Amino acid sequence: MQPRNMSMSGVVDLAAVKAAQEAKAKAEQARAEAVRQGGGAVPAVSASSLVIDVDEAGFERDVLQRSTEVPVVIDFWAEWCEPCKQLSPLLERLTVEYNGRFVLAKIDVDANQMLMQQFGIQGIPAVFAVVAGQALPLFQGAAPEAQIRGTLDQLVQVAEERFGLTGVTVEQGAEGEGPEGAAAASEVPAGPYDALLEAAVQALDAGDLGGAVRAYRNVLSDDPGNTEAKLGLAQAELLQRVQGVDPQQVRKEAADKPGDVPAQIAAADLDLVGGHVEDALGRLVDTVARTAGDDREAARVRLLELFEVVGGDDPRVTAARRALARALF
Repeated sequence: MQPRNMSMSGVVDLAAVKAAQEAKAKAEQARAEAVRQGGGAVPAVSASSLVIDVDEAGFERDVLQRSTEVPVVIDFWAEWCEPCKQLSPLLERLTVEYNGRFVLAKIDVDANQMLMQQFGIQGIPAVFAVVAGQALPLFQGAAPEAQIRGTLDQLVQVAEERFGLTGVTVEQGAEGEGPEGAAAASEVPAGPYDALLEAAVQALDAGDLGGAVRAYRNVLSDDPGNTEAKLGLAQAELLQRVQGVDPQQVRKEAADKPGDVPAQIAAADLDLVGGHVEDALGRLVDTVARTAGDDREAARVRLLELFEVVGGDDPRVTAARRALARALF
């Protein structure tokens, strides 16, 4: 089953869910109280608390109340569900990687039929989020990692911009502490990656884009959070996409066919390579705003890839993220 885009309009009607504005006000009140007492933020949590098992009895406390401090992603799963066995470990790993920007609540549907019914779930795996008391459908069925990352990025952005939820601070515990994902991450060797990264740079300098892509992917296979490798891979793949294309033809097709999403995506790649960052990002935001379904998803995913190339701290990316949130929600 194809994943569904997260939509702020897709709020689940749960009797126990408090009004979003009330939850937001409570979250703001809690932060204000922490500042008054000198804490300045939500208290730090251990890595082991980022991934939790939740049942019906603890749902109010572990999900609804917690969602006033940090977004809670819910993974509905079952032992007999084969796609769940692929998705759940991925979600756990990403939860650790996002380092407190959200927490993951795992709900076994066989043991919690009432929650499954309240969320209107027709099949699993199904993934929802609860933000400031509002339940949002993220996707159903297995999904590619890049697409899941994009959805989580949007969730984090919406939680921060609309509800003021910036996540929780994760304590730096002893090695091996935390859920399986955290333990696995701590066991990954720190390196050496310098040789692979240097090989990727040399391949780029030599015009061997395929070699650069392979080298960066080799680093990321062992160290998915390696910032330098992620940036390098995004840049190498961008250069690979525009290699050998006719710029004039690409721009003509984009101008002649404003509704042609592949043409707009190709033109955005050229815009970015040519240094026209705002044009590239703006083109894709506009494309997302006027499309739907697979076309919208293709434009959104490419936009997130270009964010990686430019850098998340760039003010042009920040502005484009806000514009994207408005276009999506």
